[in-house]
Amino acid sequence: MAIIAIDFDGTCTSHEFPKVGKDIGAVPVLKELIENEHKLILFTMRCDHSEDFKMTGQSDIVAIKGKYLTDAVNWFKDNDIPLYGIQTNPTQHTWTTSPKCFVGLYIDDSALGCPLKIDRNISDNSFVDWKEVRKLLIEKNYI
Repeated sequence: MAIIAIDFDGTCTSHEFPKVGKDIGAVPVLKELIENEHKLILFTMRCDHSEDFKMTGQSDIVAIKGKYLTDAVNWFKDNDIPLYGIQTNPTQHTWTTSPKCFVGLYIDDSALGCPLKIDRNISDNSFVDWKEVRKLLIEKNYI
């Protein structure tokens, strides 16, 4: 059993932020990980904002009111994929105060070496190639 951190935009869905993106093939592989008794932690930059604000010193970053993290969590619920944690490993507070999520594996479209693809029918941005990720997960005995 492994604890696996999963990014959301570009990893579970296409990049469409602030909306939830399109299907890119993550669901069957994530369900296969759960069936193999792995635990998933949603580890994303998404958060919920109760009001609009501009980041101090960041002239190009404006946060707009919305339930962006909730939307991602609901995507997992809607796809019957249970989450072990959201943004953090629920047990790590017993031995560390580090904000980094402790897991055995990260799946993230920004990770060096993560297989990506572009399908212009889905998005103009690259996203995780779940067929190739599945092959790697089999090779590494996760599934």
